[in-house]
Order: sequence, then C-alpha cells, then structure tokens
Amino acid sequence: MFKHKHPYPPFIKDDTKKLIVGTLPPPRFTTGELLEKDVDFCYGSYYNSLWLYIDKIHDLGLRYDNSKEAISQRKDFLIKNKIGVCDIVGSAEREKIDASDIGMTNIKLRDVIGYLQKYPSIKTLLFTGGNSKNGPEYFFRKHIKDYNIKLELVSNVTPKIHQFVLPSLIKSSIVTIKQKRIIKTVSLTSGSGAANIAIGSNPLYKQLKAKNPKFNTFDFRVMQYSEFF
Repeated sequence: MFKHKHPYPPFIKDDTKKLIVGTLPPPRFTTGELLEKDVDFCYGSYYNSLWLYIDKIHDLGLRYDNSKEAISQRKDFLIKNKIGVCDIVGSAEREKIDASDIGMTNIKLRDVIGYLQKYPSIKTLLFTGGNSKNGPEYFFRKHIKDYNIKLELVSNVTPKIHQFVLPSLIKSSIVTIKQKRIIKTVSLTSGSGAANIAIGSNPLYKQLKAKNPKFNTFDFRVMQYSEFF
C-alpha cells in the first residue's frame, strides 16, 4: 500500500482572494522522482496542464523544468494576482501507484473551511474538477457537512457555480459578533485527459468546433479558465 501524502503546504497570503482547490499531485511528487519537465510546486506536473492554460492566457513564458526559477515564476504570478492554492486532500492510500482520484482510499481531508476563516480576504474557490467521485467538489461537499454548510446553485452552465454562507467571528474587547461571508465556488473542467470526453459532448464546444475545426479541448479550457484566472 502506497501512502500518498501531499508534498506541499497550502500557498495562501493575507490578501489572497481566490483559492485553487484540487486533490493530490501525482505520486512522483511525494517520492521526489520528478520528470524532466515537472516543476517542484503546486500543479507542477507538465501533464496536468493547469499552468499551460495560465501560461497561454497571460503569455507568461513559463519554464517547465526542475529549476528554482520555474517555481519562482509560478509563485510570483499567484502573489501578483492574489491567487492561492489549497488542495483539499492531505493524504490518501493507493494499492496502484497512479494519479487517478478514484484510486484513493483512507482519505484525509484538509480543513479548507478553517483556512477560509483564517484568511478573510478569500472570496472564491476554484475547483479543478466537478462533483464526480473523489473530485475536489465531491470532497468539499463532504467536508462542509461537518460545518452544517450547504452549497446553493448559482449557475448550472459549465463551469457550474455555487455559493455558500461562511459564518465568521469578529472579536472585540466588548462583544463577539457573527458576520456572514458569501463564498463563491467555480467547478472548472478538469485538466485530466478523461475530462476530454465530457468536453466533446458539451454543446458550446460542438458549436465552436463546427465553426473552427482546429478548435480543440485545450482551447476550450483556455477559454473557460480565462474568465477566472
């Protein structure tokens, strides 16, 4: 049994406004056996593609290697744009050593709600996947049950958007006041190859593909992600 532990702590600053929420990076990031084009940082797998989309959207000219500069480029982008990363899975076990979400067992979740309470500037959660089993939204829905929080549907169009009320406490020398915060969640189309099937059946994708045969699933994600990154 492989103990798959998340290798990176949450990357959050005091002024972070958006938080990327995924599950776990591939096992090689836990063991340190990175590929040549991997970056030793959140979403550093070259085959995950999240940074490829962001790079395309902002024309960043990112490096894709094991260098410290590649890490710094990504951190600088996140800090400048007030974006953080807090994957919801802290650890899991696997019988088969691969990166599939469905293969995880004995899953330990991070306290994402606790981080939201600690960092009051966060207004949006960006899930790197929807509500399919063992996806980030799926785990988040399980997590918020402990806090008696429910998601309210805002938009049923891909990417689906929800919101929820996060009660937070403001303490003063006189009284403790309960203040409500509205947090928006966006369930982005996963960067995994398996999600290409879902994209292929998307009506908007079919329409754009018909107009431009060269339009592909990468272009679709770039178009979708650009609104939120």
